[in-house]
Amino acid sequence: MAKVVTMGEIMLRLSTPNNEKFIQADEFDVNYGGGEANVAVSLANYGHDAEFVTAVPKNPIGECAVAALRKYNVCTKHIARCGERLGIYFLETGSAMRASTVVYDRAHSSISTATEADFNFDEIFEGADWFHFTGITPAVSDSAAELTEAACKAAKAHGVTVSVDLNFRKKLWSSEKAQKVMTNLMQYVDVCIGNEEDAEKVLGFKPGNTDVTSGELELQGYVDIFNQMIDKFGFKYVISSLRESHSASDNGWSACIMDSATREFYHSRKYHITPIVDRVGGGDSFAAGVICGMVDGKDYKSALEYAVAASALKHTIPGDFNLVTREDVESLAGGDGSGRVQR
Repeated sequence: MAKVVTMGEIMLRLSTPNNEKFIQADEFDVNYGGGEANVAVSLANYGHDAEFVTAVPKNPIGECAVAALRKYNVCTKHIARCGERLGIYFLETGSAMRASTVVYDRAHSSISTATEADFNFDEIFEGADWFHFTGITPAVSDSAAELTEAACKAAKAHGVTVSVDLNFRKKLWSSEKAQKVMTNLMQYVDVCIGNEEDAEKVLGFKPGNTDVTSGELELQGYVDIFNQMIDKFGFKYVISSLRESHSASDNGWSACIMDSATREFYHSRKYHITPIVDRVGGGDSFAAGVICGMVDGKDYKSALEYAVAASALKHTIPGDFNLVTREDVESLAGGDGSGRVQR
């Protein structure tokens, strides 16, 4: 099994039960999660040596976040204890035509004030095969952006493959700031993952006339921007998830990939996901599936199919973490989506 390192922020998630609006809720369901933490949990579930690097406050809430990772066999030995607080996000889960809403309370969180001095990156990347980060972490603060670049430099110095999930978050930074910071970080990236909004807002590439709201996907547009992204940044693979949002409870889900060596473009099988239980973490489960497929030695088409199946299953699981097994994913990727009771 491969050693995969991810780095980012883990947060306390407080979500309204039973699809209630914030104003209705008298209590919240408690979970922990965050982009790169979600990826690490998936990879640990698939049997890989997954390590998550972050900073949490030295208090019981910080330790609860660490324990949530340890529960799923994620290595936490290099998590720093520093800073003031654990970030929080509130989730109002939508239904049908009512969209989900996220409210962040993460200013001055531990990871936003952490520096390179809080981590031993040479030790962290010793023996590592893969490093994954997202566009969320550098958006948290200028200090977190510098920390992300330091981690990328150390990963490349150790010969580690680097992947990014572009993950644009408009509540954290502007498109202009995102493009300035993320364009610089792309020099370290081998595998670029995102979606149509990420490609446009983070790197300035728009895929033709695609309109995910109406479910209209113009795949030729993705071919065009994938070629441009490879030409500009030298990525080995460019990958996009394709979400057709018919409603908060009903999505089409597929993905596409381009191999830079051949410029071959491949579009995966499409899943019709309804009803959606929880779509938060869907993109992270997709990124984890891509990484798992590639470190397993699958060809890029099979790795993509694995990732799409894994992330389709995540939409059926409450919470940030994708808790399906390798066998669950392989069964669905192999064509068994019947949902029959397993006795």
